[in-house]
Amino acid sequence: MSTQWIRCPVCNNKTRGRIREDTILINYPLYCPKCKQETLIKVKKFQVTVIKELDAQTQSR
Repeated sequence: MSTQWIRCPVCNNKTRGRIREDTILINYPLYCPKCKQETLIKVKKFQVTVIKELDAQTQSR
């Protein structure tokens, strides 16, 4: 079974996490120690997808 390092979607450097072929992550907060950014990702079959967070909006009354 092969493994790969998860790369930061911002700076493309290796992070501390590794994934295998059968790894599935949903809403995973990926932290990059180099650029100090936290990004929400999902992973399935080595495909890393960045999840855009929706800004919180105030409710109107």
